[in-house]
Amino acid sequence: MTTPPGWDAVYAASAPAPWDIGRPQPAFVRLADSGLLGGRVLDAGCGTGEHTLLAAASGAEAVGVDISPRAIEQARRKAAERGITARFEVGDVLHLGDLGLTVDTVIDSGLFHVLDDGQRAQYVASLASVLRPGGTCYLMCFSDRQPGAFGPRRIRQDELITAFSDGWAIVSITADSFELTREFSATTARAWLATIRRQ
Repeated sequence: MTTPPGWDAVYAASAPAPWDIGRPQPAFVRLADSGLLGGRVLDAGCGTGEHTLLAAASGAEAVGVDISPRAIEQARRKAAERGITARFEVGDVLHLGDLGLTVDTVIDSGLFHVLDDGQRAQYVASLASVLRPGGTCYLMCFSDRQPGAFGPRRIRQDELITAFSDGWAIVSITADSFELTREFSATTARAWLATIRRQ
């Protein structure tokens, strides 16, 4: 597996990436506080691990996967510094089955919207390869309600519905927001938070 150009550079930069706010996104904190991040949890595209660590601190057996070795190195360092037990692996989210895992819950915070059209079906199949039937994916992505053109691709609700139309049930898609660190004119960006169940 080769790390795509750019991802390692993002995590090697002195300033954090816009999405790397140094804490979990509030939407996922609410999920954890509601007891929804328990059991075996996979954080797909975990970056520096904030959501993996949130799940682990909430009692989950948590695994974070990212294609950037630098991001995984930083995530492991955070886990050690905070005394939290979590597993972090360098891996390709399009081939999650290679991990040999079955999980109860998947977290996707800001990954889906970086995939191109050709990768979406592969990603959804990859999620199905690790998420048990009846398991839940909590997916937060950039929303088409976000004004302007800077930043990630905007996602429409119908795109989520189409991507997860075969073997999945959309439980809800609600308006939410990402907190950001820099490079945007605002400190938040509009998002969709989707709750999707594998059938």
